[in-house]
Amino acid sequence: MNKLRIIRQIREEGVVAVLRGDSPEEVVEMAEQAIAGGIKIIEVTMTVPFALRAIEKLARLYSSTTQDRQKYAVIGVGTVLDSETARAAILSGSEFVVGPCLNEETVKLCNRYRIPVMPGVMTVREIQEALELGVDVVKLFPGNLYSPSMIKAVKGPLPQANIMPTGGVNLENLQDWIKAGAFAVGIGSDLTTDAVRLQDYSLIANKSAQYVEAFKVAAANR
Repeated sequence: MNKLRIIRQIREEGVVAVLRGDSPEEVVEMAEQAIAGGIKIIEVTMTVPFALRAIEKLARLYSSTTQDRQKYAVIGVGTVLDSETARAAILSGSEFVVGPCLNEETVKLCNRYRIPVMPGVMTVREIQEALELGVDVVKLFPGNLYSPSMIKAVKGPLPQANIMPTGGVNLENLQDWIKAGAFAVGIGSDLTTDAVRLQDYSLIANKSAQYVEAFKVAAANR
């Protein structure tokens, strides 16, 4: 099934590039550089002006089903606050949906269309509620409020929970998160800040390659 395939691809790739920018053109450039560097899971946030344009273009350029690594990527949408936004993004080509918090109507819509949805959570109660709604992966957000030990603690009572920390994950602690049992990790500003400041987007490709290598090392030992 398509939903299960996308979830499997996110776990296997392990690193999600969370991209924010001032225009759809800027975000498309960021995404292309991240993909060139090896990050194949791309989350375009709805805080980007005309974000759906970026999703549409990236969905046309890349495919989650091709065997060609040059043209392979899974394109999703982030910062989704409601089901209406989720539906618009899905129609624009998004293959997964991420939100900053748990929104029941968004989860129901994504389940209806068999689209993976990853709502943001902060507590064990929210994680349990997400599981009861049929969520396969929850986003621990903001991740910088926690240490990797949070995942081990949660997996005590909820071993079935798949947790993706986002926010505060960097090259120094990525392996700790994976070792602790993270399903995948989301990387945001650490991937793009220097590139935007220096107006050199090739830096995103270089940083992406470092993240991919760090994940490979961590995944080999998890």
